[in-house]
Amino acid sequence: MQQEILIVNTHLLFPHDSSLSIVRLHQVYKILQYLETYQRENKLSQVPVMLCGDWNGSKRGHVYKFLRSQGFVSSYDIAHEYTDSDHKWVSHRNHRGNICGVDFIWLRNPNKSIKPLKISWAEAAFGIIKYQLQKASLNEKDAFDFLRADNNGNYITYSDFCDALKQEMKNLWVQADVDGNGVLDYDEFKRIWYCTCSENIDEDSNSEDSKEGITKEAFGFAVKNAILFPREVEKGIWPENYHLSDHARLTALFSPVRLRCSQKSL
Repeated sequence: MQQEILIVNTHLLFPHDSSLSIVRLHQVYKILQYLETYQRENKLSQVPVMLCGDWNGSKRGHVYKFLRSQGFVSSYDIAHEYTDSDHKWVSHRNHRGNICGVDFIWLRNPNKSIKPLKISWAEAAFGIIKYQLQKASLNEKDAFDFLRADNNGNYITYSDFCDALKQEMKNLWVQADVDGNGVLDYDEFKRIWYCTCSENIDEDSNSEDSKEGITKEAFGFAVKNAILFPREVEKGIWPENYHLSDHARLTALFSPVRLRCSQKSL
């Protein structure tokens, strides 16, 4: 069976502090945005995708959850039948001396039905914003008051939003300002707080020729096995006598499978 595969390799920014959470998430968003465009322009919507590399974040992080929302699965966790909440393995001893599981070979088969990328990105980013505000012991109403700063109205302006969060927020603002009137009222802010983004966005289809109700045969992968070396890291232990690298080597074995995919999911 001969078929093309898309393989992406990356190394995300290290989370030196919590302010970089959205920056790291945006790095992944740009990768997936480019990947989506590349697949559409080259008519590769039915091609399996592998994302490999040092993601500098564990299964507890926002990047992991974002990739899961986009239909990707961790090959190592699939091979060992681990759930998203299982944290049994490590793959890296970082410069702070901490051991953590940050190296992944992600797989997405073409039969995965996924949420539009812009919606998934906005929900993940708003989730980080909420997390940071809650870390500061702010509840929903207190957070709203913090973001609206010194204005006297019961709303948040675009400048208040950007000044408070110190990030490049244009895309998030479009998602948050549902009625497009240039301000966030309290009901719109609650949508951020509960991470419910609008489905009514101008999102390109994953395939130019997608037609609902039509199925096609596609090519994908099943994860047969995956191992980490040295083997101690599979039990969450970093061996003191391992000096080859500060990363464990991750190897995954896949086998080709034929899939039935609806055109809508492509």
